[in-house]
Amino acid sequence: MKLVKLIEYLRNHLKAVVRICLVLLALLVLFDAIPALVDKKDASTHIEALPGFWALFGFVGCALLIIVSKWLGHAGVMQREDYYDE
Repeated sequence: MKLVKLIEYLRNHLKAVVRICLVLLALLVLFDAIPALVDKKDASTHIEALPGFWALFGFVGCALLIIVSKWLGHAGVMQREDYYDE
């Protein structure tokens, strides 16, 4: 029951949750941009040396997973509740 209350609370405060997530993403990019904290001399490619690359990569990957799973769900996985009544 505690989990249900948490989910309801987060849904009711969705704008705050989105803002907090964006602030955390920005902090990750800033943390990654400080050369003294993150050593990038062993990066395999040049793009990995960009500040915030892995944070942005993870964000885009998660967003794509959500979009593709919603598309698959609406494309045929989800059915109406009265699907078997016909």
